[in-house]
Order: sequence, then C-alpha cells, then structure tokens
Amino acid sequence: MWEKLVECVPNVSEGRNKDSIGAMAAAIRSVPKVRLLDVQSDPDHHRTVFTFVGEPEGVAEAVLQLFAAALPRIDLRVHRGEHPRMGAVDVVPFVPVRGVSMEDCVALAKDVGREIWERFRVPVYLYGEAATRPERADLSEIRKGEFEGFFEKIKDPKWAPDFGEPMVHPTAGVTAVGAREFLIAFNVNLGTSDIRVAKEIAKAVRFSSGGLRYVKALGMELRERGIVQVSMNLTNFKKTPLPRVLELVRREAQRFGVSVVGTEIVGLIPEEVLVQVAEYYLQLEGFSLSQILERRIEEALREA
Repeated sequence: MWEKLVECVPNVSEGRNKDSIGAMAAAIRSVPKVRLLDVQSDPDHHRTVFTFVGEPEGVAEAVLQLFAAALPRIDLRVHRGEHPRMGAVDVVPFVPVRGVSMEDCVALAKDVGREIWERFRVPVYLYGEAATRPERADLSEIRKGEFEGFFEKIKDPKWAPDFGEPMVHPTAGVTAVGAREFLIAFNVNLGTSDIRVAKEIAKAVRFSSGGLRYVKALGMELRERGIVQVSMNLTNFKKTPLPRVLELVRREAQRFGVSVVGTEIVGLIPEEVLVQVAEYYLQLEGFSLSQILERRIEEALREA
C-alpha cells in the first residue's frame, strides 16, 4: 500500500483517434507505482480525460511520458472540437489523496511544469492552488482565446508563462499545470438541437454570471447526437451538491420547453457524491456511509 497518494487527471485534445488514445494510455501504464484508473473520450468535445494515481514521483514521470506520447500525435492547427482548448495536453491537475498536502501538490505542479518546458518546449501556466497570480487561479481565464488566440495573448507581459519563453509551441500550444481539490465534470444533455438554449442555461447556472457558487458551465453542441449539452465543472461538491445543480438545470430547461434527456459524469468521482444523490432523491433520513455493504465488507476484511 502506497503511503503517499496523488491523483492526476490530465485532459488531452484528442477524442477520436483510438490508436493515439491507446498510445497515451500505454505511456501512463508504463510507469511503475502508477495505476491508470480511467480513460474517457468524447468525439464531439474531441477530448480525452485520463485519471491515474500513484506516488508523487511516479505520477510526475507518468505526466512526462504522456507528453512524450501526445505531442507527436496531436496538432492543434487542425484540431476542432466543442471543448475550449489551448494545448495538446491542455491541463494537468494534481489532487492530494492520502499522505500528501495541497502544498505538496503545489510543489509537484511547479516541478513538473518546469520539466515540461525544459523537455518539450511547451510554455506552462500554473493554475488553481499553484497559481502565481490571482487571475491565474481560474483555468478558464488562462484558456481565454484558446490556441488560436494565444499567439498574440502570450506577448502581453501580463500573460507571460510561468515556465518558458513567451512563444506558443506551433502544434502543442501551451499547458496549464496546477493543484486542486476533487472536481466533478458533470454534463447534462438536453432534448433540443438549439445551442442558444444550452448557452442560456449555462449562463443561469454558472457562478461567474450569477448562478451557483462553485459551478462553471458552458453550452455545447453534440452534433453526432443532434442535441446540445450543458457541460459543467463542480469545484466544491460539498458546498454546492450535485443534485442542486441538476435541479436548477432542469428548471431552467423547463422555461424553454426542453427536457433533460440524460446526464454523464466524466472521469471518476468520490463515493460521497453518489451518497448525496441517494440522500436527495430517496429522501433518506439518518443515512451514513457505514450502511454501504461494500464498505462494511472492506472494514471487516481489514480487521480480520
């Protein structure tokens, strides 16, 4: 059992080429003391989210191996997808799980960011808890302008990278590396093809335009399915629970005569989130995690 455990959830700008995605997953798996837990790709977003855990040194090496596999396979000059992006490996967050502090993850982000620049010549911005300036704490602020706009943006001294020269990598763009708490990527699909509806609902839900605290939201098209989506990041599920977010989206959709046709979670989530959902929709009273069968079995086996 590893005494120190860090989660890493890199997002890469490739969601369609299975061979490329497989090569990147293999690069992560090649690192000892790292376990790849999940790979989720979305062809409409043209994006893949990898989730892996391990000891800090192993996780750092896995990120570098991911870059080595991703950069020859992704060219942002021809990349088109619904999700905003500024880099081939767009964002690399480190999350403390066990035996490490947020400060440890900030230090890890800085070490890995420096190494990314030195090895791959991709400029790096530190975000989240690792941000060096207040405006860089929010990933969406860094990403504004996306790959195409960064060639001018990076010339502004305000947006000089934390590591590297103020020059965008011609095919891989720039990368954000940071430290944060657990985040839930939660999408709600709507029974309409009208992107205006999704954008209006996203505006009503996200905190930056007057919605719920700890919610970021965008309206996106899912062209292959002929519907639209409210794509969200919930940055603090304890203070803004997932059921509250879903119900607000549902009520806003009703104003447009639109129904929710499905939801999805991208990547992995803490067990506590599903308990929140059960408590809310089943109206459970006095429920505790100790009532979960698998948890009691694990506890009994540890005590045996």
